[in-house]
Amino acid sequence: MALVVIVFVAALLIGLPMAFVLGLGGLAHLVAINSPEYFPVITQRLFTGVNSFSLMCIPFFILAGELMNSGGITQRLLQFAREGLGWIKGGMAYCCVILAMILSAILGSANAVTAILCAILIKEMAKDGYDSDFTGSLIAASGVLGPIIPPSITFIIYGVLTGVSVQKMFMAGIVPGIMLGIGYIIVILYYTKKRGYKKSKERFELNSFIKAFIKALPALIVPFVIIGGIMGGIFTPTESGAVAVVAAIVASLIYRTFDVKKLPEILLRTGVTTAGIMLIVAFGNIMGWTMAMDGIPGKITAGILAITTNRYIVLFLIILALVAIGCVMEAFSAMYIFVPVFFPLATAVGMDPVHFGVILCVMFTIGLITPPVGMLLFVTSNISHIPLAKLSKSIAPFAAVAFVITLILAYCPGLVMFIPNMLGI
Repeated sequence: MALVVIVFVAALLIGLPMAFVLGLGGLAHLVAINSPEYFPVITQRLFTGVNSFSLMCIPFFILAGELMNSGGITQRLLQFAREGLGWIKGGMAYCCVILAMILSAILGSANAVTAILCAILIKEMAKDGYDSDFTGSLIAASGVLGPIIPPSITFIIYGVLTGVSVQKMFMAGIVPGIMLGIGYIIVILYYTKKRGYKKSKERFELNSFIKAFIKALPALIVPFVIIGGIMGGIFTPTESGAVAVVAAIVASLIYRTFDVKKLPEILLRTGVTTAGIMLIVAFGNIMGWTMAMDGIPGKITAGILAITTNRYIVLFLIILALVAIGCVMEAFSAMYIFVPVFFPLATAVGMDPVHFGVILCVMFTIGLITPPVGMLLFVTSNISHIPLAKLSKSIAPFAAVAFVITLILAYCPGLVMFIPNMLGI
């Protein structure tokens, strides 16, 4: 295993893309376990990694986000949120969280939610007197909601890796997503009082609110169509991606903002983003495959169970490991390495696979805002031009609140499983 660690760390340090880091790690592992005869099988394993019907929704969710952003739909959602909350001190910050929750219920991607929020909120919040570090950290933290509130690309990948029902995962993500949103609102309340953030409008105006609601209604209906359709069994979680695209196009047509001339550019951006994710999925499958051949998941499970079989202690040890992993690895890559390791351990101590999946995915997602490899911090810094060091410091309260909420969810499984149990799925 020393060879694998050396190759993996060296590839990271020289700045190779994460997909190739995983691929080289897998190749090194085959050499380390003296199984070079499996080299010809690698191309087949690459294809097997992405040959899953459940993964087909990923490009659709990305395309839906591109369509919404280019069609001006998000601006109408922002105006609706501003009319509803702008008259409260710190109102624009609350708007950020609410808008993130709405976008998360359409896009399923942290990067997509963060990019859209940066595009429409950086200048708006600066006009209202918000500090740049607070704005950047709030946007990055709100992006975490993307992979938690259904539909979620992270939940889909977990379902593909473990065979757990994606529909159950989607329904189990609703309460954690809402709780995280409430946690962020508490942080906003604290900073609003501490820094004296103002209102963005003097008073609540019912007529303006109703007008903004009517304009935003086509976009607001989209999350209800997607989640309602999945809950009602009208379409599958995979098909919900295509539904999101159709809904985004229909909303753009209603607003008369759909520019056909921009479609090639939108499709190109969607293809590039999808290709990046699929490369990680493909090469991550190599790493997971070699680890399974070497029996590493079984060895780790046996080793920990030899120390303790207490479910709560085991869960705490896994959470500590996930905190460390999230600080140095990107979420998708980490899932392909560590889900095959931790999933057998969790099921061995009697944890519900859906509950454990939500906790694991939330922890990996929180890793997106924890330095030094906080992907959402990089995205926010690149788009907003806020120094990364400044963001890394100001994100701490949001990351801490997210971690505390995750601990509550971990040891109160009834909160996570409330909606799946209520629906009987």
